[in-house]
Amino acid sequence: MEQETILKEILNVLKNHGDQMNNRFEQMDSKFEQIDNRFEQLESKFDQRFDRLEKKVDGIRVELTETQETTDFMLSKTAQHEKKLRQLSEQQHQ
Repeated sequence: MEQETILKEILNVLKNHGDQMNNRFEQMDSKFEQIDNRFEQLESKFDQRFDRLEKKVDGIRVELTETQETTDFMLSKTAQHEKKLRQLSEQQHQ
């Protein structure tokens, strides 16, 4: 009878310990879910910021291309004017 009581007490202690462990695992699961949610929010914010940065870079790229085209046009016009000035200068010397 005494052994049966001891066994019941041991089983009860083991059950209580198991319940405590289950509670702790559930708490850890909850904390991991919270951490996972925070990481997902951060990832979303980084994605949005990278998208905005990519749009800005694309805009700068377009502006640089337009500036290069304008520069090329101005250089060609400058060369044309210099050629005309040389021709005029040559005509005056003749």
